[in-house]
Amino acid sequence: MFVEDWLSWLPSMLEGLWTALGVTILALVVGLPLGALLGIGSSVRTRSVRAACVTIVEVGRGIPALVFLYLVYYGLTEFGLTLTSFAAAVVGIGLTTAAYSSELFRAGFESVPSGEREAARALGMNGFFTMWDVIVPQGLAVALPSLIGLAIQMFQATALAYQIALPELLSRAYSTGTQTFQYLSALALAGLLYLVVTIPLSFLSQRIAAGSSAGGRRRRGRRSRRSIVPSTTALPVVRAR
Repeated sequence: MFVEDWLSWLPSMLEGLWTALGVTILALVVGLPLGALLGIGSSVRTRSVRAACVTIVEVGRGIPALVFLYLVYYGLTEFGLTLTSFAAAVVGIGLTTAAYSSELFRAGFESVPSGEREAARALGMNGFFTMWDVIVPQGLAVALPSLIGLAIQMFQATALAYQIALPELLSRAYSTGTQTFQYLSALALAGLLYLVVTIPLSFLSQRIAAGSSAGGRRRRGRRSRRSIVPSTTALPVVRAR
């Protein structure tokens, strides 16, 4: 019986799923570049810039995503700026993404060995090109698995947009339950659709993390082999006459 119900509800649920995915993708487009800039700013030597970036990050991490949604959707109207529920969800979740991803970017950038920076300076590269050509690519490779995990969490956070009348997946499921009084079945279908998206992404994150760890071990092994002094390089023997 529930299979027939699911089939009849599926078109509406899929529309909600596409809406949730659209919010997630646009929020990542907004939030990840901001997070990268905040991550870089949190690592610079200039105290004022570092303090400002750290303050922004801590405030962003301390405010729940739902409060961000309320602030953007309801609060901005006091300044004459009215956003649709979709745009407000993108901005609110994007700000949360920026705050949390900044720490992932910062950790990735700081994981780059100091020898890489010294080698770049020895080659005459300035700070910008050292960051752009040396630190950022390696730091992104380290942070990528965690960023995928964050993307999964932001996709799940789109369910909060139900509170600002966005017709995303949870909203569709609740509306279906209200009309049919089959809340358990409707919410179970919504949960299944969430799993269809999150499980492959979780598997991808684990595979990338495993590949990064294996690559790091191979690189460390090559460096250690190069550092071993061959036993054939013995000092010449001077024979006594």
